[in-house]
Amino acid sequence: MLVYVGENAQKFTLEYGNISAASIGAIQRSLLALKDSGGEVFFGEPALTIDDLLQTDSSGRGVINILSAEKLLNSPLVYSTLLLWLLSELFEKLPEEGDLAKPKLVFFFDEAHLLFNDAPKALVEKIEQVVRLIRSKGVGVYFVSQSSTDIADSVLAQLGNRVQHALRAFTARDQKQLKATADTFRSDGSFDLQAAIGELAIGEALVSLLDEKGTPAIAQRVMIAPPSSRLSPITPAERSATISASVVSGVYEKSVDRESAYEILTKKIEDETPKETTEQSQQGSMLDSLFGGSSSGGRRRQNPLEAMISSAARSIGSQIGRSITRGIFGSVSGRPRRR
Repeated sequence: MLVYVGENAQKFTLEYGNISAASIGAIQRSLLALKDSGGEVFFGEPALTIDDLLQTDSSGRGVINILSAEKLLNSPLVYSTLLLWLLSELFEKLPEEGDLAKPKLVFFFDEAHLLFNDAPKALVEKIEQVVRLIRSKGVGVYFVSQSSTDIADSVLAQLGNRVQHALRAFTARDQKQLKATADTFRSDGSFDLQAAIGELAIGEALVSLLDEKGTPAIAQRVMIAPPSSRLSPITPAERSATISASVVSGVYEKSVDRESAYEILTKKIEDETPKETTEQSQQGSMLDSLFGGSSSGGRRRQNPLEAMISSAARSIGSQIGRSITRGIFGSVSGRPRRR
């Protein structure tokens, strides 16, 4: 599609503005990088349906959906693009809900540092915007990483609830990171936050949640109740059984190859080519009729009158086009139109 737009840029200029070859090249390079990271397969069809993430069981309880991301974590570009697309889709699709007692959907993005490593500024700004606004849609977003400094500052500023496990400081850089993390918590001075973060044992955490007024509470050192589930990975057989029991089992396994933009444009060009050839043939026949052309189909030299008419016919369109263009852009820029 980009190649087609590049080759026919003038057709789109009045509707979309000037389309330079450099802009198209930049988009192509970005898409190529995404494709090389696996985006062509990951963002193929069938596309993920947002409603599949909003399931409830027969008792009305929510369902936990786990994205198997062992390979995805090795493709940060695809991972960050997925995050932005997913949150943007939810923001566009879900109605405004205000401050709900319970969110209708909560995301936990593990290894969140991968989302922001080498991320362009425009992407980080977009993630910040979506995270800030999506609360009103009843959606919660949690970033899971070793340290809060792994998250972009502009995004971190939008997050309210904090659960900080132990950070070990063995180097000067670790000490600086530990201090930066401690400084982001509210403290009443009853204990040393920086020392506490370095001393936390297994199952302990430093916790600060938003109170009823939306203000971050004073950080507290607490014990975390262990999960009732098994902590080890499930077996391949258990995994297969869980997938088979899902209501979306069989929905995303088979890929769909729809008609692409390339195929549509190729067909359009093929359909237009015979039409242009026919019109040229009809124009030739008209000139032959007017000026007594050869009926044998052979080439013959145009007489001076024919040459003049043919030249005029070719130039009229371009002359009118240039005149209109000068008139439009002359009036926009305030320059007088040349005559």
